[in-house]
Amino acid sequence: MDLKATELLKEVQLPYLSAFSKLVDDTVSAIKDSIDKIPHDLQVTADVAPGFVKDIGADKVDFIFKKPKAFEIGGSYSIKCIAKPDINVDLFLRLPKECFHEKDYLNHRYHGKRCLYLCVVKKYLTSSPLVHKVEWSTLQNEARKPILIVHPATKHVEVPGFVVRLIPTATSLFSTSKLNPERNNVRALNQGGISQATPKYNSSILEDMLMEETTESMKKIFLGWKELGEALVLLKVWARQRTSIYAHDCLNGFLLSVILANLARRNRINNSMKTMQIVRVTLTSMATPSFWTRGLYLQMKDQNAISKEKTQSNQKGPVVKGNQHATFNLAFRMSTVGCIQLQDEATLTLKCFEKCGDGGGFEEIFMTKIDFPAKYDHCIRLNLEGRSEVFASGYCLDDECWRVYEQKVHDVLSEGLSDRVKLVRVLWRNIPSKYLVENGLSKFSSEPLLIGISLNSLEKSSRVIDIGPNPENKEEALKFRKFWGEKAELRRFKDVWESKQWERHLILKKITEYVLTRHLSLPKENITNIVDQLDFSLVHGATDPISHSASLLEAFDVLSKRLRLIQDIPLKVSAVQPLDSAFRFTSVFPPEPHPLANEKGGAVRLSRFTSSCIQPLELEGSGNWPMDEVAIEKTKCAFLIKIGESLKSNWGMMCTATEDSVDVLMSGYAFRLKIWHERGLSLLKRETESDQVKRVYSTDKELFFRSQHSNMINGLQSRYPVYGPVARLAKRWVASHLFSTCLVEEAIELLVAYLFLKPLPYEAPSSRITGFLRFLLLLSDYDWTFAPLIVDINEDLGTDGEKEITENFMLARKAYESNAQDIKHAMFVATGYDRSSEAWTRFSPNSSELKRLVAYARSSANLLTKLVLENHSDSLRWECLFRTPLNNFDAVVLLHRDKLPHPQRLLFPSELTQGLYVAGGSPSKIFHTFLLHEELKGSAEELRNKLLVDFDPLKCFLGDIEEEFPSTFKIWYDSLGGDAVGLTWGINSSKKRGLEGANEEEPNPTKLLKGVGEAGKGFVRSIHLLKAPRSTT
Repeated sequence: MDLKATELLKEVQLPYLSAFSKLVDDTVSAIKDSIDKIPHDLQVTADVAPGFVKDIGADKVDFIFKKPKAFEIGGSYSIKCIAKPDINVDLFLRLPKECFHEKDYLNHRYHGKRCLYLCVVKKYLTSSPLVHKVEWSTLQNEARKPILIVHPATKHVEVPGFVVRLIPTATSLFSTSKLNPERNNVRALNQGGISQATPKYNSSILEDMLMEETTESMKKIFLGWKELGEALVLLKVWARQRTSIYAHDCLNGFLLSVILANLARRNRINNSMKTMQIVRVTLTSMATPSFWTRGLYLQMKDQNAISKEKTQSNQKGPVVKGNQHATFNLAFRMSTVGCIQLQDEATLTLKCFEKCGDGGGFEEIFMTKIDFPAKYDHCIRLNLEGRSEVFASGYCLDDECWRVYEQKVHDVLSEGLSDRVKLVRVLWRNIPSKYLVENGLSKFSSEPLLIGISLNSLEKSSRVIDIGPNPENKEEALKFRKFWGEKAELRRFKDVWESKQWERHLILKKITEYVLTRHLSLPKENITNIVDQLDFSLVHGATDPISHSASLLEAFDVLSKRLRLIQDIPLKVSAVQPLDSAFRFTSVFPPEPHPLANEKGGAVRLSRFTSSCIQPLELEGSGNWPMDEVAIEKTKCAFLIKIGESLKSNWGMMCTATEDSVDVLMSGYAFRLKIWHERGLSLLKRETESDQVKRVYSTDKELFFRSQHSNMINGLQSRYPVYGPVARLAKRWVASHLFSTCLVEEAIELLVAYLFLKPLPYEAPSSRITGFLRFLLLLSDYDWTFAPLIVDINEDLGTDGEKEITENFMLARKAYESNAQDIKHAMFVATGYDRSSEAWTRFSPNSSELKRLVAYARSSANLLTKLVLENHSDSLRWECLFRTPLNNFDAVVLLHRDKLPHPQRLLFPSELTQGLYVAGGSPSKIFHTFLLHEELKGSAEELRNKLLVDFDPLKCFLGDIEEEFPSTFKIWYDSLGGDAVGLTWGINSSKKRGLEGANEEEPNPTKLLKGVGEAGKGFVRSIHLLKAPRSTT
């Protein structure tokens, strides 16, 4: 990891070259020259920024302008610890004492004059030819403390985006004793005529008074200590990747430098430590609660220790004291929940160090972006623009109204959700992208307020009732009824939060909407819970088909009992295992009961199709099985025929036998029985692997892999109930973007399993949208070329197992050095039962398919993140996650929707107006998805004979294309109900033109596509050519 950290430092550290130093000096000189041009006795009044002065409630803000007393460079540049891409140089502008009165620390007078002073400076800076533009910003998101961002006219290629932040300081402006946290300096803040303390307001002024002194302390510690500076840069990178802690109420670069300096003062870190050792010690300290409660003191070595009595204050949250002024809390903006979140993030990072071993964990710690949508299980967005109740008591009293409202929202949700959640994180980043401070603070409510919720166990978070206190405890009972209102009256006979079993994930939405509406008077249209926006992709109408799982499990239980009771076969059935994904709750569309697959039958509108569930049977052990593989298969066939006859004769069950299986129809479902015998697998293991590509894939081997996979996923599903919905969303996304030929469903399930087994730097997901986003991020960010993805569900691989998998991976990657396009196992997914990645990703996706898959996943992840964060209410934008752009294919085949086996599963009907229309056709009159009215007149037995088990006309059509046009097309399709097939030109679609083949005729793309239309006549609606094949020379 040290080597990777060194490389990262090369990327993010700023080289302090003479050219950059000259650029800084020239920009600072230009700022000084512009300020020198300001008339010395200019009269400044509130009319310069009337909106700002009015909104902060300041009075007596007029003054006569005087030149700054001094200019000092501070911040990261002064200690040579700038971390790209934020190349900011802080220039402190020391405000002259002559512009202020002795009592200007009262009633926001200082803040008003501070802003007016900057307004005058900005006016003259914009007229300088050396300044490109000047913008307003704020200091740590505090609206009442604006600063100026100066963009120099001169640009330097080594420092793109370089700006100077002009920050006023107030050294020795007021007596620090007047700014004690226990004093009231905003007279409007009182309760019942009793003045309230204003610790935040007082600290806001003290911060400016002590800024230069604190910077000097930092310089003395950091300058000349290379490893400490490098550690600070790395910690900045670490913090910036985590938006939940790199925020106004938690951590920033300045506080990180204070923490490091404090640890150095207390000899927790020393000159003998390497950079990564310092980083680890710092994270360990930040993860420890006592580190924050005892306080951090910055003082020079010759200063006396601060007495314990002097350090006491009435401020809540963590304490980071500064210099000899023991009453000043450098971390006065850090909230209690922000501190808790910081401790949690530091703890998770330390787990990355421990679990990833030597050299591992670097990507999780420094390279993974951990923003709100990916981190939290449940996100809520509040649109508060124009809501006057936010600033009803004024924009600024002790704290700003936005920070007060953040706390209100946090308190209401924390009480309403109680032990359902681990943490509620409320952040309102208020800085508008462009604003004029002169117009006041109303624009600071335009951005949405974000709420991130980390859920407790699913059992707690989705319970349907909250039990109140004992009625005998009248005070607590009254408080409970007051908070819950009418909900507290729903007793005993009705659950408070009514929901169906498959809608339990909506309970938190109902609770949050109720308490926010009741206690903060927010209309529901202003509350956006990110929880059910993707449910449309998993439902039929208003019903989730997973609701049929109970009847499917019941039918399987009856069948397995009957199979074990069969007596008239030589070897009894010893085990029956369901392999279909419906039994592990990961099927997007589990089988639904079909009337014709029932013993009674009959219905008005009947589909011709039903899907089957494969059930491998294991028979009792015997030494009489043949040794030849063909003979084994024939013996299995004989057993299956006898089993079908026994089921029919003993229980009247409907059975249909084929050469390798028996289909059993019962209780509305079709079960396909196969026999698995381990001797067939042992014969396969003894075979040579000289011709791996053409080798026949043994049925026993396939059943073995599927059996092992099913067992493991079932175990995982029981540990993580939300695993199933996440896997279903992932499968729906893969299919909707026509990747069904690239990723089989077992591979998708393993990818999703990895999110739960190795969640670092997160915790395991507890909601479907968060899990789905992490699936997209895994696809787009994982280093598929140089790292195997190991899914150790049972945690039984150990070091030797992982070493074996790594060796197998390296063997599979030998071809990469000679040809990067010819990689077998482009996605190497290994498990305990499949250490060579043979089962699910051996041949697909290939390199080009994986590249396309990664690009689509990255695009979808970016879109999903924006949908969670941005203020909008457009459901069509959510649908875009599952709409694939058809113009990304060379040709597109559109199918007749009413000929699809399950037309109700179609998400979005496909239409195409681009490209060349090649062919089209009318729907077949011979074949129909549903039985016609005249066909329903027959007997139940006749109707059952028309039922097609596992028949899919789309797969038949695609098989015909591959057979008739081998290697001409690469086919992309949706196995879950899409009506479009994408085609890209394959290796045989273009001829290599050279001296030898100059006279060889190139294939006609239009003619080829018309051939495709003929192959699918009656099924194909239209064919469109978007891009002709490229000729190679």
